[in-house]
Amino acid sequence: MADSTPPPENARHFPDIDDLAARLRFCPQVGRIWLDDKRMVLLHNHALGALRNELIETLGLQGARALLTRMGYASGAQDAELAVKVRTGRDFFDFINVGPQLHMLEGIVTVEPVRVESDVNTGKFYGEFIWHDSCEDEVHIASHGIGSDPACWMQIGYASGYTSIFMGRPMLFREVECRSMGHSACRIIGKPVAEWSDADEDIRYLQPHTFANRKTAGPIVVNAEAAVIALPDENSTGSRSPVKDLVGASAGFNIVCHMLEKVAGTNATVLLLGESGVGKEMFAQTLHRISPRAEGPFVAVNCAAIPEHLIESELFGVEKGAYTGAIASRPGRFERANGGTLFLDEIGTLSLAAQGKLLRALQEGEIERVGDQRSRKIDVRIVAATNVNLRRGVADGSFREDLFYRLNVFPIHIPPLRDRRADIPLLLNHFLGFFCRRHGKALTGFTQRAITSLYSYAWPGNVRELENMVERGVILAPENGAIDLCHLFTSGEKFDPSVLGMDQEGHLNPITDEPASRPSSSSAEQLVQTVLKSRIPLDQLEDSLLRGAVEQARGNISEAARLLGISRAQLSYRLKKS
Repeated sequence: MADSTPPPENARHFPDIDDLAARLRFCPQVGRIWLDDKRMVLLHNHALGALRNELIETLGLQGARALLTRMGYASGAQDAELAVKVRTGRDFFDFINVGPQLHMLEGIVTVEPVRVESDVNTGKFYGEFIWHDSCEDEVHIASHGIGSDPACWMQIGYASGYTSIFMGRPMLFREVECRSMGHSACRIIGKPVAEWSDADEDIRYLQPHTFANRKTAGPIVVNAEAAVIALPDENSTGSRSPVKDLVGASAGFNIVCHMLEKVAGTNATVLLLGESGVGKEMFAQTLHRISPRAEGPFVAVNCAAIPEHLIESELFGVEKGAYTGAIASRPGRFERANGGTLFLDEIGTLSLAAQGKLLRALQEGEIERVGDQRSRKIDVRIVAATNVNLRRGVADGSFREDLFYRLNVFPIHIPPLRDRRADIPLLLNHFLGFFCRRHGKALTGFTQRAITSLYSYAWPGNVRELENMVERGVILAPENGAIDLCHLFTSGEKFDPSVLGMDQEGHLNPITDEPASRPSSSSAEQLVQTVLKSRIPLDQLEDSLLRGAVEQARGNISEAARLLGISRAQLSYRLKKS
């Protein structure tokens, strides 16, 4: 049964929930519910139970648990984004407990804090909570009765994902008591993954694919929550990049892994789409590794880096004497990749002439070396990648339509880092460990305001930018200290200044019970007077404000809506109307 001893002296009550409740809005006329700018749904708990039972029947108990745990993790990471917006500037207890309070606001469970201790700079965390009247227990007990295992799978995933965001490193919560095991309430304990001696059993529920989420070297015991690549072996310190094996738990990452798994056993051409820096080559390497061609070579070509006059010889090879300087025969990339995979990165940069030569090789399955008169059969699996819109290139004539359809057999879109922020904590943890070893530094981690800023940053350069920024932080941070804002944002990167507790005039505010970024009434009054004196028509002013927010957010409508303090739906409606 649950421990009935009184809570320790350091237990505290939750702060007022009004700031969160004010973000919940209903619009029954159009069938929408919003929590901040994210759409929500009301779901009958009975329907949740029916879904849960069907998942158990279809996937088995362990499979259903894994799926629902990952679902909870994604939800927790999403709610962490709201916490950053609402309670930046508050003390850590109020800040981190946005998650439990949102869980209550969303009707999931009643949460009672027992003990919360943390030191973000060193990564130390201990959280203990009691859950009363869990909706998951209710439906599980109704169908399966009392058993020997905990059943609050979504909630455990939520707590782990939510806390990982704040601490900037992987956190794991575990139910030590559960109503589904006969206890009067559920008791959960959370701490860093590395501090659990037997974390593998729990972590595996966040591993949807056998080729992902491998264990890493060094102090990072298990990578369960980030779309990153494992650290190199200690013997490979000369490696230029801390990437080897994909691991992840965000929804976007899991979708990509699922697509890779589906196509891996075939010889189909794969087209990887995504912004620069999302790690397209790493996904291509993983596809090769899990395919039947894994024993063959993996050859990568950056099409943008090869001069136009050399593209043919680089791809198809050259015979001795074909041109001045060709003193020996040399195989091209196609031949070198024979029996394996050829990765053509930045395929959209090829000239029309080069596209024609490539198309023939793909259609015929054979190539001719420059200066040769005979064809050579090749057995190569093509994986291409681009960060440009090839359909647009087809429309404007810069990319051949026949080549596009030859490449676009199985397209996979890799989402940008800003759309899978749940991956950031492990990326930070991964890169921190790697660069500390590379540069011989001993650091404790990241400060809270550094983590908050990194999480709220737009990441135009994606994972590559994060990797570079962490390396910069490792170099600049003091020995045995923590990486702070001043060590990271040194090259003109723009981030939300509210994490520093600044008012609208740029003065630092003391931490109070109110969010530091809220403008003062005098500031608002001055702004109103300035606008009235300008005599700008209201419609024009609104249009300029809306367009300016979208421009500042670099076209990200959700981010623009956050800047304006309205929902995404409201902004979209006003933009269409203006």
